[in-house]
Amino acid sequence: MKLSLESPLEVQQQLAHFLHPARKDVKLSRRALALHSGVPASTIKRFELQSKISLSQFILLWQALDQLDRLSGLCNVMPALPNSIAEVLKHD
Repeated sequence: MKLSLESPLEVQQQLAHFLHPARKDVKLSRRALALHSGVPASTIKRFELQSKISLSQFILLWQALDQLDRLSGLCNVMPALPNSIAEVLKHD
């Protein structure tokens, strides 16, 4: 397990703080987003205010407001970074 400086709750809050302005930018009310995404307006409100939502509902909201490719790109495996200057020089 890797050490993180952010808690899961902090990440949930960051995600909510990303999607809420995204909804406002496209001038969608919670009700309009609910119709567009299939996620109930009450769930959208709870997510925006309390950062609580299921993963499947979050993905539906993301899909309605942004490109799913950006979200799925988080799952791409990144190459390991060198641990020392010696490793950097070794790969040159």
